[in-house]
Amino acid sequence: MSPIEKAIELAGGTSALAKKIGVNSPQVVSNWVARKRVPPKYCAAVERATEGQVTRQELRPELWGDVAIQPQAKAAT
Repeated sequence: MSPIEKAIELAGGTSALAKKIGVNSPQVVSNWVARKRVPPKYCAAVERATEGQVTRQELRPELWGDVAIQPQAKAAT
């Protein structure tokens, strides 16, 4: 299973992942599966949508293979 397929499964389907990451159409996400490539600008959103279970490093190791994941700052309440 590819990282994007794992992300789709974790999100509850292609439509659910598309909605979580702000993509207009589930077909866009399906195209990523077919092309075996997620555009760089969506990798962090997929990582957040899967709560880190699929990382940007897994999605595009040639871009972020050496980047350590930084914890997100918590918003002040």
